[in-house]
Amino acid sequence: MSDTPDNAPDRSILPLPEPQHAPITEIDARKATPPPRFELKPPKGAGAPNVVFILMDNFGFGDPGCFGGPVNMPAFERLANGGLRYNNMHTAPVCSPTRVALLTGRNSHSANMGGVAEMGTAFPGMNCQRPQSIAPLAEILRLNGYGTAMFGKCHELPPWELSVSGPMDRWPAHSGFDKFYGFLQGESDLYSPALYDGVTRIPTPRDPDYHVSTDITDKAIVWVRTQQSLTPDKPFFVYYAAAGTHDPHHVPTKWIDKYKGKFDKGWDALRDETLARQIQLGTVPPNTKLAPMPEMVKPWSSFKPEEQRVLAREMEVYAGMAEHTDHEIGRLIQAIEDLGELDNTLIAWVAGDNGGSPFGGLIGSFNQLASFNGVPETMENLLKHIDDLGGPKASGHYAMPWGQASCTPMVGGQGHATCSATRNATVIHWPRGIKAKGEIRTQFQHVIDLAPTMLEAAGLPEPTVVNGMAQRPMEGSSMLHTFNDAKGKSRHTTQYFEYGGNRAIYHEGWYATTLHKAFWEAAPRATFDNDTWELYNADEDFSLTNDLAAKHPEKVATLKALFMEEAVKYSVLPLDDRVLERFNASVAGRPDLMGPRTSLTLYEGMMGLSENVFINMKNRSYTITAELEIPKGGAEGVIIAHGGHTGGWSLYLKNGKPKFAYNWLGREMYEVAAGRPLPTGTVTLRWEFIYDGGKVPGAGGRGDLFINGEQVASGRIDQTIPFFIGTEPADVGMDDLTPVTHDYKAYDNKFTGTIREIVIGVAPIGEAFDPPLEWNGIG
Repeated sequence: MSDTPDNAPDRSILPLPEPQHAPITEIDARKATPPPRFELKPPKGAGAPNVVFILMDNFGFGDPGCFGGPVNMPAFERLANGGLRYNNMHTAPVCSPTRVALLTGRNSHSANMGGVAEMGTAFPGMNCQRPQSIAPLAEILRLNGYGTAMFGKCHELPPWELSVSGPMDRWPAHSGFDKFYGFLQGESDLYSPALYDGVTRIPTPRDPDYHVSTDITDKAIVWVRTQQSLTPDKPFFVYYAAAGTHDPHHVPTKWIDKYKGKFDKGWDALRDETLARQIQLGTVPPNTKLAPMPEMVKPWSSFKPEEQRVLAREMEVYAGMAEHTDHEIGRLIQAIEDLGELDNTLIAWVAGDNGGSPFGGLIGSFNQLASFNGVPETMENLLKHIDDLGGPKASGHYAMPWGQASCTPMVGGQGHATCSATRNATVIHWPRGIKAKGEIRTQFQHVIDLAPTMLEAAGLPEPTVVNGMAQRPMEGSSMLHTFNDAKGKSRHTTQYFEYGGNRAIYHEGWYATTLHKAFWEAAPRATFDNDTWELYNADEDFSLTNDLAAKHPEKVATLKALFMEEAVKYSVLPLDDRVLERFNASVAGRPDLMGPRTSLTLYEGMMGLSENVFINMKNRSYTITAELEIPKGGAEGVIIAHGGHTGGWSLYLKNGKPKFAYNWLGREMYEVAAGRPLPTGTVTLRWEFIYDGGKVPGAGGRGDLFINGEQVASGRIDQTIPFFIGTEPADVGMDDLTPVTHDYKAYDNKFTGTIREIVIGVAPIGEAFDPPLEWNGIG
């Protein structure tokens, strides 16, 4: 039953209390009348709209075809033609903050997610732990009678909470979603992802044609069909967090080939063509100019023909990946329509959680993990692997200039506090609630406006108390009135932006911003106090090309002061421009599951241990001591491994003989192998790595293998991975996902003996330490 003025419960306090009934005095059930059954339903009953949030990843304003870009996106365009296009919707400058803002209706720093989760610090605003005073939209809708589900990428969790030890309060399945299926990382190999169903790690499907975008869509369709089949009057909320188009750029070849030759004229021509289409479509004003490319970007004509071919292929991969993502989302939309639910489903599709990405460097990458570890890509390596780009052997990213073209007509992209990073093409579709078809809305909006909009559309108040905790008011403003009023003024008049010291403030059409450090620069341009601020009239200068700071210094001063007010209000301070240092938990000041421990004991079956919850073995000497039982006839398989085909290490048996392989970023394979197999029975197998030492991370060292205390092999590892092994976890008893070495097959490398325990011991970072034979990190 829907709410009526006479029976409407107070939905500002959640969960709704069950009604109290007078005690029953009748002894015979046949003569008694039961009280009305308490059922949790939304206020509009069966008329409440379904809600679908769709968020793409690292996708720029200048990419989608129906906004003027080069990427064919039939599903996105279908919704745009049947709904509204918003050309002034904004996100945070990077991934995790945008996602938290979208899901809560609060600014990212208010929810303690001012940067990507892996770079959290000890300060409020940056500690990555969403407070209980900020209940996610999913929890609000669930407690009001909605079925809720999330599919895809979750990058909203503190990295030290990503294990069975939790706590799991902030995991999707404990944050209002009845169902979660996807991965819990900022990025993932899309052919071999580490998948979770709820809070349970599950095996990756062993299908040669597997792709995670198809998988999460299949699961989303099954969930929606099942939910509507069993409870057709119960509305649903689905959050579809697409894997595309974040690196690694993975997509089947048939999608890449659809764009063959379309980018052969290069990024300069692409920007010109995109702006012309944008003006023609009306997604940018007629007077819009192209922002100039960064000085370091080379003109397309400066590259040799064979170099242009590999660079163009990078963009073909990216565009194919984007269209493939659209295709999968389109299947979900079609499934909703087939159920007869599309007319009353409010879909908000934000095409990007920030702008195009500059992470690929000037020429792109074949293995992005190498770039993250400070190892530059070479054109020779790219040419060697051109046919592998987009496939399972690659882990690539397009060149930075393509990321600039992705942001057309702006420049900068991900991480910058300008519209290049924060303005994302958005479509809203709701036939029952939106009369207009195919119109463009130009009001300034932010993703924090979407949660209050959905509550208003569903007839739900913003709760003041959820699960006993007083709630911080939502900081976004409903934009529902703009659905049917093209000229309706935005209620969102002021918005700060900040990431890594880059900052900006929007206020009533004016935009002041400072670029403290570009993503491609090694150091900040100035101290925070001496940063140079720019000023733009955003209502008249869509691409922010006409800096008015010198003309209106008083306006700059006013907006800088306003930024500081907002920064204090929303816990943005202190500013932090450290980069690599913040990936070190002890330096950043965030929790580290390992803390000061120098040893870790592991047991058989411990799988999927992410780098952030595993003991740090980089840039130091270490030992691995495995207590094993070897059956008659010998054993095979992986004893322990960390990483995958892009980089990592593995200790395993090959033909019964122990072997250690170190994969240096997919470029070099170092191997140390014993000449004899392990004996039957109880065996102690030990690997020692004696680090060369020194202040420069990533030095090499000597590796020794021991069987029952006897040294049986020794060899050099000339260089090691200095900073990140990446998203592939550590596993005991097999090498899950992609294999570190070609000595064994993916998913078919389980250890056939018995692992009693494994102890890893680590020496101080940077020291050349040769451990005694019995040393295991303790003492």
